[in-house]
Amino acid sequence: MASQFSGVLQLTDLDDFITPSQECVKPVKVEKKQGKSVAKIQIEDDGSYVQVNQDGGKKKLEKAKITLNDCLACSGCITSAESVLISQQSHEELLKVLRNNKTSAMEQKVVVVSVSPQSRASLAAHYGLSSSEAGRRLTSFFKSLGVHHVFDTSFSRTFSLLESQREFLERFQRKELDSKALPMLTSACPGWICYAEKTHGEFILPYISTTRSPQQMMGSLVKGYFAQEQGLNPQQIYHMAVMPCFDKKLEASRSDFYMNKAETREVDCVITSGEVQKMLEEKNLCLSDLQPAPLDTMFSSVEGDEFLSHAGSASGGYLHHVFTYAAKKIFGEEVKEVTYKILRNKDFQEVTLEKDGTAVLCFASTYGFRNIQNLVQKLKRGKSPYHFVEVMACPSGCINGGGQVKPSPGQTPKEVLQKVEELYKAERPQAPEDDAHVAELYQLWLHSLGEERAKELLHTQYHTVEKMTNGLTMKW
Repeated sequence: MASQFSGVLQLTDLDDFITPSQECVKPVKVEKKQGKSVAKIQIEDDGSYVQVNQDGGKKKLEKAKITLNDCLACSGCITSAESVLISQQSHEELLKVLRNNKTSAMEQKVVVVSVSPQSRASLAAHYGLSSSEAGRRLTSFFKSLGVHHVFDTSFSRTFSLLESQREFLERFQRKELDSKALPMLTSACPGWICYAEKTHGEFILPYISTTRSPQQMMGSLVKGYFAQEQGLNPQQIYHMAVMPCFDKKLEASRSDFYMNKAETREVDCVITSGEVQKMLEEKNLCLSDLQPAPLDTMFSSVEGDEFLSHAGSASGGYLHHVFTYAAKKIFGEEVKEVTYKILRNKDFQEVTLEKDGTAVLCFASTYGFRNIQNLVQKLKRGKSPYHFVEVMACPSGCINGGGQVKPSPGQTPKEVLQKVEELYKAERPQAPEDDAHVAELYQLWLHSLGEERAKELLHTQYHTVEKMTNGLTMKW
């Protein structure tokens, strides 16, 4: 089975493509029992493992259940056996919770679904709808299943953009004292983060923004503010996110996003746009045939019954918003239009701000593994000219994530990608600073918690994963 995770997650080293890997820490499950003599393990022609006892008896070994936590802690590959990896990260888990709500009066959960704008645009393209029309019908679909609230991660992305702007300003001000303050590399892509932690560790991590991704910002909002407002323990909420990318399942599984006191994850489950399509098909439903439902406005960027978005790239617009903010705050320049210069390819673009003929700000967007590799090598050689880089593991960014709806017969991937981007960018952009509801939450919720606790809820940290040293990881 071909891996559905992003390319960078399948790479043990820059030239090493593994699927599935010999380096996986748990290839088979061996039951250890007291008093038993040592048995041999042999590999059959079909690749299965068989335990051969001293008496000649054979027993086929079952595959070990490898959790996402195992993969995050292992410096080998990310295995391509998604059926094993994502046993706790599938739409079946959501349906199980919803069934339990109907049958068990004692263990009721408030079910919240957060939908990314990239997923909404992908489903809209597939079903011939506008992004907002798709959003209203998705709200209708999820609520018909028993979901209580459907939110929009464009709203939580506003927090991510505002925090990214502030973090960049702080890094720029200390750049003379800290050689790794700049360039600031974005942190919204979990494929890129996982690759950085496993492959470049201590060298690259200080450059990466500590700002949480929109998915995990929504995790803080739902299991923090929302739980508080509803008078609920975070454990009483089941929070599922709909994302364009399988790597987001890895992000939700990080120990950094586990609430130890409440004993629950901030995001319990992540499913992809394609998995939502599968849910609809399993119920013999077509999204375009469903009646639209009013949008939930508590954590959604909406105006009337239309969704609002952010300017810039279809991967969140981080470069656009940080660039215009920095130009104004540091150099007093009001940038009305950001002009992109394509370098090696459309996935490597550059933006500069010049004053008196000198480039005072130099930003870039770097998508896809090849371009990420070039960026890292430039940093290692001390040749990077950039102050900020928007980094995404997938070529063309988030709208081209591995979890997006696949092309229908007769469609090319390029045609579908173009349509998804058109639908995504058709939504009216709103500047993060102009969102009154977000500003209100900063005042009412975050300021009341104190600076240290607020930072925990808005930022995260990264961890170097030490390389394993054993015979399987050596290149002979």
